[in-house]
Amino acid sequence: MSLFSGIGGFELGFPASWKCVGFSEVDKYASQIYLKHFSRHKQYGDITRINTTGLCDFELLCGGFPCQAFSIAGKRRGFNDTRGTLFFQICRLAKDKTPRLLLLENVKGLLSHDRGRTFHTIIGSLDELGYDLQWQVLNSKDFEVPQNRERVYIVGHLRGTRRPQVFPLTESSAASADPLKGNEEEIAPCLCSAPGGPDITHLFVRVPEATKKGYAEARPGQAINLALPRSKTRRGRVSDVAQTLDTGMQQYTLTRDARLRRLTPTECERLQGFPDGWTRGISDTQRYKCLGNAVTVNVVKAIAKQLMAALSN
Repeated sequence: MSLFSGIGGFELGFPASWKCVGFSEVDKYASQIYLKHFSRHKQYGDITRINTTGLCDFELLCGGFPCQAFSIAGKRRGFNDTRGTLFFQICRLAKDKTPRLLLLENVKGLLSHDRGRTFHTIIGSLDELGYDLQWQVLNSKDFEVPQNRERVYIVGHLRGTRRPQVFPLTESSAASADPLKGNEEEIAPCLCSAPGGPDITHLFVRVPEATKKGYAEARPGQAINLALPRSKTRRGRVSDVAQTLDTGMQQYTLTRDARLRRLTPTECERLQGFPDGWTRGISDTQRYKCLGNAVTVNVVKAIAKQLMAALSN
């Protein structure tokens, strides 16, 4: 059962042998993309309106519950934000249906929000429902995508059932080692430009101090990420991978003729591990938003692989 499903990152990350009994998503654009790829999955819409009495049993409940309430990019209001209280809808479904397994995702800031009390509440709530839990912060850049995206993943199993050993996921057990190691010039082979498009070197650099034109220390042929949305000084730390994709996708590349352009939706799909054109069919603005809210598919694949291996042993 998929909750807060977005554009189907969890579904794409799990093998087809796992049948999805239904999904819950309220964003109409995300739902449109989801149903384009998973047309046979039953849509339940708003999670607060799901009647568990008529819901069939399922073994795994997964979802990335809204992170804006806990993210440093937002106001970090936590459970004072209505989006933060949606976590308890997960508890409601888990209590009524008692699935054997849970797989949840959220921002790294969830761990430190309200001095750790928020995460303590989340873990305590699931513990009271009978789940033993394990969790780890994973970075997308360690899973064959050049994006610095740290997220906490929580795996739970119903107490009394066999415990699947999923974490810690190390580089040796992940989908790939850090793509930056060895050859920085090839850190993002997935970000090649479209045929006939600008010739762009696949290297992402946060400009130490960007000028108004945004060129600063970057030379033509490099790609750059500017901290323009929330940074008054327009300063950023140097990094060799793309900054975390948010719903605004304020990231840019510098072409060989020294022109600045925004990352394309296709490039953002690749940074999140989705196939090219996965979000095609809606406006670019909505594509950026949906991709910024999505889970990185490669990370889910690595977790699913570990989970299946543990269950089969």
